[in-house]
Amino acid sequence: MPKVVTLTHDYAAPPRDVWHVATDFECFAEAMKGVAIFEGMPSEGALAPNQSFDVKVRLFGWMPPMDYHMRLVEFDDGVMMFQSNEHGGSIKSWKHRLTVTPTETGARLTDRIEIDAGFSTPMMGLWARFVYRRRHKPRLRMLAAMGNTT
Repeated sequence: MPKVVTLTHDYAAPPRDVWHVATDFECFAEAMKGVAIFEGMPSEGALAPNQSFDVKVRLFGWMPPMDYHMRLVEFDDGVMMFQSNEHGGSIKSWKHRLTVTPTETGARLTDRIEIDAGFSTPMMGLWARFVYRRRHKPRLRMLAAMGNTT
């Protein structure tokens, strides 16, 4: 049975800036530094409609590479939302929906991940919580570098 993990993070920054650090490939690599390396992922530019990536993921940068496929199935720059469908290794399905919404003090980024990894699903749910929480602090640093206060 799939597991759903939802995390929200608030930022004292304009929604467009938060959207930028969530969809820019350089920012993605920075946010994942020390957690995973995605060999074959673009190093410049940003997410765009209908993109698809076949990459090799190296957890913590040193574990053996795992083939992984990511495909954007929804992308709306206007409302700052995307959904990717992903799979690889023991992960049968990893559906990630990211939204950025305005708040009174800046923006809220919400990650909703639906995971089906068979018997590994509970462990993958813990991994998802770790990974998406871990991206918060690097994003705060990137937003501060853009001139936003945190």
